Amino acid sequence: MKHDHSHGHSGKNLKIAFFLNLAFTVLEFIGGMYVNSIAIISDAIHDLGDSLSLGTSWYLDNKSKQAANQKYSYGYRRFSLLGALINSVVLIAGSIYVIYEAVGRVLEPEHSDAQGMIIFAIIGVLVNGYAAYKLSGGESMNEKVVSWHLMEDVLGWVAVLIVAVVLYFKDIHYLDPALSLIITLYILYNVFKRLKETLFIFLQGVPADISIDEIKDRILKLAYVKSLHHTHLWSLEGENHVFTSHVVLKDVEEFEQVFQAKTDIKEILDEYKFEHYTIETELDSETCKLREEETGN
Repeated sequence: MKHDHSHGHSGKNLKIAFFLNLAFTVLEFIGGMYVNSIAIISDAIHDLGDSLSLGTSWYLDNKSKQAANQKYSYGYRRFSLLGALINSVVLIAGSIYVIYEAVGRVLEPEHSDAQGMIIFAIIGVLVNGYAAYKLSGGESMNEKVVSWHLMEDVLGWVAVLIVAVVLYFKDIHYLDPALSLIITLYILYNVFKRLKETLFIFLQGVPADISIDEIKDRILKLAYVKSLHHTHLWSLEGENHVFTSHVVLKDVEEFEQVFQAKTDIKEILDEYKFEHYTIETELDSETCKLREEETGN
């Protein structure tokens, strides 16, 4: 019962944060053009990416309740990777546009409405601050990650507010596009970092938080275990991992020893909280074609 309550609570918080962020993103685009601030437009691009992340997180929070089926035997967890890719492409395209506009503004400065920027910056701090607060106590990974991104948005709006106050007293035209470039470059740095991680998971790389060599060494120390081959470790979407291996047994004289070896292996794997694992046991007198094809495992 407790798990169901927290799951529903996370979905509600993500829903609130999504609609807040999406509505404010639309307001940012309109307001950024109205006050002629490329810095606000660049932050709108950032918030658009966050809105996509929030929408994907909210969708997946509901989608993850569906059990695996014949079409998706592992369930729907990897859909989040597709969302991350779409999010990255949108942010990169938007950032290229903002950089183009910002460089043009540096070369040919334009006046920005400092008073309007101050108003939007205050609203930005309040809206993003409230959304971050709603997700700050969340237990799910989605809530924690999104909450951190929203806190970054708050800091970005504080920077816009500071620049706007300076512009209000002294009209330094290049400050707005300069701030825009800083925000956009920071966004691109994080986007490429996230894109690299996403592609690594797509290509079924070994998760960084688990050592496959450590698992193999622990299994090899068990009684009746001779060797391992065809051993694989990958992640469904970055949080839930999968492990498979063929284990060759030795000195087995009765079925109870096979059962004991399997039990000992499962006890080790259970410590790593895998979403799924598969172990195939073989006797040392058997011949496995996969073992013959492999080298170094």
